[in-house]
Amino acid sequence: MINRLLDISSWSLQKRESAAAYTYISPWIAGFFLFTLIPMAASLYFSFTDYNIIESPTWVGLKNYGDLLYDPRFWQSLKVTLSFALMALPASLAFGLFLAILLNQDIPLVKLWRTLYFLPSVLTGVAVVLLWVVIFNPQVGVINNALKLVGIKGPGWLHDPDWALMSLVIMSLWGVGQTMIIYLAGLQSVPTDMYDAAKVDGANMLRRFLNITIPMMSPVIFFNLIMGLIATFQYFTQAYIASSSVGDEIGGPVRSTLFYNIYLYQSGFKFFEMGYASALAWVLFVIILALTILVFKSSPMWVHYEGELRGRT
Repeated sequence: MINRLLDISSWSLQKRESAAAYTYISPWIAGFFLFTLIPMAASLYFSFTDYNIIESPTWVGLKNYGDLLYDPRFWQSLKVTLSFALMALPASLAFGLFLAILLNQDIPLVKLWRTLYFLPSVLTGVAVVLLWVVIFNPQVGVINNALKLVGIKGPGWLHDPDWALMSLVIMSLWGVGQTMIIYLAGLQSVPTDMYDAAKVDGANMLRRFLNITIPMMSPVIFFNLIMGLIATFQYFTQAYIASSSVGDEIGGPVRSTLFYNIYLYQSGFKFFEMGYASALAWVLFVIILALTILVFKSSPMWVHYEGELRGRT
């Protein structure tokens, strides 16, 4: 009888704990359904309709997806986004790792330097983009004035179709501190005994970097790659503000900075083609999902963990 009462009491305690847990996470669950799941389901439905916000949506089936194949702006926006990703993502990963290695050394005021390099990553937004617009100004910008001192005529940067995208790539390195700080945490978790053993075996600095640092940091590189890949394909604010600040055409000049999300925004909120914009959004979702799965599938070939490396040594 006593055991039965204890079982009932334990079961009652578990139910109360479960009820309390669900109560605490209920705001997140409600927010997920209201602001994520339901809007996603609605956008999926609208992607099969002709919807201009004012009138009721009209079912058109796969027409919006078919129209994408013959839309030159869609292909241009996809080209710009892919080109940016191929330049900005590797640069961000490599530069972040380079800074992390430098700031992992025993140097004076290292904490101050870490703070200074990390600070720009939390100063993002319109103000920072406008600052870079002034820096890239062909006439009064700091960069071209510095190049002029050494006899080099600087390019038009954001005003030049051939340099506008590269300008945004350079601008993207401003926020590399967030990637750097994650690398730094990973570097400080690398066991020092592995370096000591490599030194005893006669490995120089380069071999220690290639055979210990890179393999041990591969899980961190993998994480930064996934997060950077998703963020790169959602690039919007910087290109929108920069292009609208130097000309009348958003995504200019000559559509050289017409990113995918800018075209999606124009389709939905400038041309009021919400059905077409929803189709663009779902195509972007599929692209990001496919690339993410590809990176995950390739990870066993280049991502290594401490237990595996110790087993090989």
